[in-house]
Amino acid sequence: MGLVDGKVCLVTGGASNPGLGHAIAHKLASEGASVIVTDVDGEGAATTAAEIVAAGGKAEAWEQDVTDETAWDATLEQIRAQHGRLDALINNAGIAVLKTLPELSLADYNRQMLVNMTSVFLGTQKAVAIMRDTGVKGSIINMSSVAALVGVPACSAYAAAKGGVIGFTKTIAAETAADGIRCNTIHPGLIDTNMQRQSSVDNPEEYVKLNAAVPMGYMGPPHTIADAALFLVSDLSTYMTGAQMVIDGGLINQ
Repeated sequence: MGLVDGKVCLVTGGASNPGLGHAIAHKLASEGASVIVTDVDGEGAATTAAEIVAAGGKAEAWEQDVTDETAWDATLEQIRAQHGRLDALINNAGIAVLKTLPELSLADYNRQMLVNMTSVFLGTQKAVAIMRDTGVKGSIINMSSVAALVGVPACSAYAAAKGGVIGFTKTIAAETAADGIRCNTIHPGLIDTNMQRQSSVDNPEEYVKLNAAVPMGYMGPPHTIADAALFLVSDLSTYMTGAQMVIDGGLINQ
């Protein structure tokens, strides 16, 4: 029996491989969860779900724009119709536009706030509603970043959004604790995702530098974040809410 056997879990941003959502979806399914993988890239989400099913897990994939409230309503209504409940939401979808302040446009700023913060508000609001309505003592995980905890050049808008996720999550944790709903943040450091690998094609020296910047000597594999998500979804963390899990190989351990 797996750690999350029988739980219904929604993972946003699950298309990119290697990526955090992809790894989280696989990990939860391997421990017995029924996983709904969503992404604006519907084909990529479907590929992730197909991989899980091929490995013996339970998964389905839907295309979803996490910045669209109507899409959130449709997603949660479909989950309720098919499964009757939602045990966990992992708000993982996000983008990063890395520019210094003089280079950053208002459109860049607004887009990052919309994808990285507004989507978290929408998803959390909808998930809390269905959890309360069905009496589920669920888990909500909102993906933040170490960039919200320390100053990182070229990350001002990204950090603002991810910092907002922290305050928002702590507030919702306080509002929902009496319902038995837990709400926590995960703060990845440098993780070896598809985004990092694609950038290394054009600049392999930068990829080497990123690994060297981590005290442990390497960027974390996506499964390190997936392991944390599994813990927060499982009953091992039932007394944990409003917390911040930093997983960064010692990157910000100053």
